[in-house]
Amino acid sequence: MNSSIRREIFTRFRAANPHPTTELEYNSPFELLVAVALSAQATDKSVNLATRKLFPKANTPEAILAMGEEALREYIKSIGLYKTKARNILATCRILIEQYGGKVPETREQLEKLPGVGRKTANVLLNTAFGQPTIAVDTHIFRVANRTGIARGKNVLEVESKLLKCVPKEFRQDAHHWLILHGRYICVARKPKCAICLINDLCEYESKNFEDTPR
Repeated sequence: MNSSIRREIFTRFRAANPHPTTELEYNSPFELLVAVALSAQATDKSVNLATRKLFPKANTPEAILAMGEEALREYIKSIGLYKTKARNILATCRILIEQYGGKVPETREQLEKLPGVGRKTANVLLNTAFGQPTIAVDTHIFRVANRTGIARGKNVLEVESKLLKCVPKEFRQDAHHWLILHGRYICVARKPKCAICLINDLCEYESKNFEDTPR
């Protein structure tokens, strides 16, 4: 795929959704950190249902740490791997209080040292909470990048590296959100909804699906 086609793809994404953002609900970097930690192997919808109850009760490292593991579990038990996530969140709260004055750090190195925080989670925080032009590659973005031809790679790091190089600078800040939303609702795994895709004439996918009636 050449650069002019990539530019046109992101131009269309921007025209359709000028101000994309995460579907996770949050009001602070710490709330986003907790929400992203909970979202591993879970849907944003299920996380939002849990945090709508949790955050009004406790939405700071101090408050969640004071709550304790058993109480935290009760709020997030509807989410997969909730026991491990509860332990990681409490350990993270302790580190934030002891090392960062209760604030979420703003560097990748510091973020990735927090329990349960990997590169993808760090990228989400850096991009969405702190306005850095990073691209967090999840399963949706990995699929869309490879399927469309925007940035093909054998693993998430390769795709991330290629996206950071090939996405025009003016679109880099929002590229993560456009791609994930496109993968979540249009370029879905089993039967992509090519008939209603706004880049179906630019996409390089060889097995486009125009047969299903759009819902």
